[in-house]
Amino acid sequence: MNSTGPARAWTAPASVRKGGAATGPSPVDRRKTGSKHHVICGGRGTPLPVITTAANVNDITQTLALVDGIPPVAGRPGRPRRRPDAVLGDKAYGSRAVHRELRRRRMLPVISRKGSPSIKGLGKLRYVVEQTFALFHQLKRLAARWERRLELHDAFVSLACTLICWRRLKKARE
Repeated sequence: MNSTGPARAWTAPASVRKGGAATGPSPVDRRKTGSKHHVICGGRGTPLPVITTAANVNDITQTLALVDGIPPVAGRPGRPRRRPDAVLGDKAYGSRAVHRELRRRRMLPVISRKGSPSIKGLGKLRYVVEQTFALFHQLKRLAARWERRLELHDAFVSLACTLICWRRLKKARE
């Protein structure tokens, strides 16, 4: 072997490396990086705001950002309501600070606290959100994140939200 210099480890150029913005180590499979979608739905499963974060980000950190992303609620004539009356969520989105902040914003938090028993009947209401996630993942592009750029992935998420709303409007007209 003819070696003229010290051996150097090969590093992949930036265009070949996996990952991108909003990716992090998965708590399930420690070898791979991944992303997580956080979504708030209306009462019938209409997706409102969606946030994409790294897989290792705590859900509590995204709770208030999701609530702030809710568009004005249409209804009676006059000034539109900015917030819903109640917010439902699983234990991952609840903490004392989040409960306090939601009450300050005049919203009833229906979120179990860690260490306390689950709220009875919340699973039936939680099914609406799980159904929306299932609709997202029917679009294969969102089931596994292939885009390195977060802007592209968020554009596909917005397109998925638009398709879900369009299908529900189409079904309501029939």
